[in-house]
Amino acid sequence: VARSAGTAPAGYVHPMAIQVMAELGIDISTHRSKAVSEFRDADFDLAIAVCDHGAKTCPLRLGPSQVVHMGFPDPAQSTGTEGERLPIFRQVRDDIRHKVFCYLDRVAD
Repeated sequence: VARSAGTAPAGYVHPMAIQVMAELGIDISTHRSKAVSEFRDADFDLAIAVCDHGAKTCPLRLGPSQVVHMGFPDPAQSTGTEGERLPIFRQVRDDIRHKVFCYLDRVAD
């Protein structure tokens, strides 16, 4: 099971994130942004920090969990028109997917 949370959640899921995930057949339209503090008592086998800020400021102590940092740019911080920003959201989506699955394949061996 995968969970997603941030150190400073926006309070909503970015519409462009919803759009680019829908392109892969993944519906996140009913998801909400969550704070890592919501998972304070959860047990995780692995935590992946996907931004530099989160890797440095994550307030959780994840017990025996392994924490892996995989830095990616925040596509919500990109500027320009929707047509200019959507490719950035797609690239970050694809980069996260590739890097996480490669890591999981490596540790599964």
